[in-house]
Parts: sequence; structure tokens; C-alpha cells
Amino acid sequence: MKYFLSIFLTLAMALVAPARATIDDALSFALEAADPYVKEGFTVREDYWGGDLPVKQAKAIVHQLFKGNEYWFWMGTDTANAKISVHIYDADGNLAEDESFQKPHKAAAHIRPKKTGTYYLIVEIEKSPEERTYWSLAYGFR
Repeated sequence: MKYFLSIFLTLAMALVAPARATIDDALSFALEAADPYVKEGFTVREDYWGGDLPVKQAKAIVHQLFKGNEYWFWMGTDTANAKISVHIYDADGNLAEDESFQKPHKAAAHIRPKKTGTYYLIVEIEKSPEERTYWSLAYGFR
């Protein structure tokens, strides 16, 4: 029984490890996108979101933002030739970001909220050679 349990745990760890490493790699690209903004005084939070999505299926992340702060949300993926996006909407469903960009392996959105409240970060894999694409989203403020 011990032998079976040992083999089972080893196999389970092997299956979980690649997924975690891929999300970590996606986070690395997100943090790479953040680097120029850190030099401008943005503080990167330790919180981040990540997962995997199929092409054209968006995911909403609910987040509280505060008037008077300025925020950047940086998204990354380790999948070559994938096109990803992140956009920010207010509680009424209106596009609220001041600017956004898309680059290879990265996308970002910037906002100076007009009021404190709940905002929706919509992340999407717009195009990818993979059936499911790993992504990660980090953010910073000043």
C-alpha cells in the first residue's frame, strides 16, 4: 500500500508541476511588462491572478479601485504567437480605462478611477496556437 501511495503522489506531483510552472512563466511576462512603470514609481502588489483559457472566452475579475490612485494591470502569457488582452470596466459596464496596449506575450490597461468602487478586469485570449493558453495578471498602483 505504501508503495502504491508513493507512486501515486509522485505521478500527481508530475502532473501538477508543469501547470504551475507555466502560470509562473506567464507571470514573468506580466512582471516584465510592469518594469518600466516600476521605474516611474508604481508599486507592484504581490497579489496576482492566473489560469488558462480557451480562445475567445473572456474571464471577469472583480476588483475594488480607489479614486485618487492610478493603476496599471499587466497581463502575460508564455505562449508564443498568442494575442491576449485586458480591459477595465466600471460597475455600469462602461469601458473605464485611460489606455491599453498589446505586445507579444503581454497586454496592459491603465486607469485613474473617477470614483471609488467595484471595477471589472476582463482578460481574454484573443488568438492562440494552443487549445488552452496560460495567463497571469499582476497590478500596480501609485
